[in-house]
Formats: sequence, C-alpha cells, structure tokens
Amino acid sequence: MLTFIVGAFVVLHGLVHLLYFAQSRRLLELRPDLRWPDGSWAFSRLLGDETTRQLASIACLVAAGSFVAGGAGLLLGQDWWRALVVGAAAFSAVIIALLWNGTRRPLSDQGGIGLLIDLALVVALLIQR
Repeated sequence: MLTFIVGAFVVLHGLVHLLYFAQSRRLLELRPDLRWPDGSWAFSRLLGDETTRQLASIACLVAAGSFVAGGAGLLLGQDWWRALVVGAAAFSAVIIALLWNGTRRPLSDQGGIGLLIDLALVVALLIQR
C-alpha cells in the first residue's frame, strides 16, 4: 500500500510540472497576474523573457516525464525508479531556483512548494535505501 501511495504521489508531482509548462507557454494562467518565469534572475537578462519561457517549457516537460516514469517504475517494481526520481527531484529543484524571479513575492507561485517537495524526496530517497 505504501508503494502505491509513494508511486502515485511521485506521478502526481510530475504532472504538476505540466501546469507550469502550460503557464510558461502561456496556454493558461495559473493566476491572473502570474508572469512566471518572466524576470528569472538567472536567465531573463541574458536570454530575454521569451527564450526563458521556452527554456522553462522544455525543463518542465523533462521534469514531468522523469517523475512520471520514476513513479511508474516504482509501481511496476523496477530497480531503477529511485535513481530516476532522485535525479528528477534534483533537476526540478535546480530549475525552480534558476527560474525564480529573485523576489519573495509569493514563492508558492514560483514553485516554492514544489521545491520543498523536491528536497524532501531527495533527502528521503537518499536516506531510505
């Protein structure tokens, strides 16, 4: 039962990245005044907001696919699931940090809760072998 819960959680966490993909592609607005990832401290000045949005879209798809595959691997009893989920969580945490706009104005809109989930997954999966 715990395997099913953890596997489903990992898959669902991956699917949330698709919402951020849609936000970065401007297919939907998660909130009316949310402009994520515009203003990224790491990319916007260097690449511009349009290119940053494209980069964010690709990164969100990679993270989503990795989490979904890792969660499916766990549910199917595959040995490789743990490495994939740790890698996906580390990648997701890095992209959230790099796409942050540098302000405290609400971190939850910029993946702050996802960052906490990513860090918890990395720590839990590295400790629990």
